[in-house]
Amino acid sequence: MAAKKPIGTITRGTTNPNRLRRIDRYIAALPILRTADEPIVVDLGFGASPITAIELLQRLQKVNRGTHVVGIEIDRERVERGLAVAGPNLHFTHGGFEVPLPAALANSATVIRAFNVLRQYDESEVAAAWALMQKRLTPGGVIVEGTCDEIGRLASWVTLDATGPISFTISLRLSGLEMPSKVAERLPKILIHHNQPGEKIHEFLSALDMAWQTNSGIGAFGAAQRWVASCKQLVEAGWPIVGDHKRWRLGEISLDWKAVQPN
Repeated sequence: MAAKKPIGTITRGTTNPNRLRRIDRYIAALPILRTADEPIVVDLGFGASPITAIELLQRLQKVNRGTHVVGIEIDRERVERGLAVAGPNLHFTHGGFEVPLPAALANSATVIRAFNVLRQYDESEVAAAWALMQKRLTPGGVIVEGTCDEIGRLASWVTLDATGPISFTISLRLSGLEMPSKVAERLPKILIHHNQPGEKIHEFLSALDMAWQTNSGIGAFGAAQRWVASCKQLVEAGWPIVGDHKRWRLGEISLDWKAVQPN
């Protein structure tokens, strides 16, 4: 269903090996990824190098051997670089937010990963991009859209289904972390300009910082223990934390989207 002209604009394409490991780990744990017969996972806007698509397939095939990964880029030269390393379960095609898929595959995606793409757009363009991607999801499928730093130590993302945003997730390298709110510089485009007093995301990051400080003494037992204690404190304070608590030990925390959505 490729459009005559891909929808979107060419971004900088910055990428590094292992940059998206935190997001890949999150996707690998999604129930739909594990139960689908041949899940189709899209790496939308994979960048100047196809390495993130290659790594995504390697990680996801460990939990579902039938996984197909499709790297999509609006820059034809980048697509050509991808095609040079394509394989039976690794595909590359030219396109944008309309998410075209190879004819040999099903016509909808199980998961769409769009990372460090919308960061380079205006906030006013986010809803339209989300809507286009949502139309390409298989029933029960999800979009994981967000931003991370250049080496993957700070990351945050929104998980959406066909009806809208479900949750917001932060994933951080805990060793050497001063304050969790450091992730503010890598918030998804829909949130990054709302991190100010009076907004929900600002309130949440402030509460997370306070919990991290309150539990500083537990840091003697390791940063992961301190993070787990901080997450528990947020739960006790009434924050709608969601997902498997085992994720906390990975430096990750997710909560209901409504708790952080812009006013």
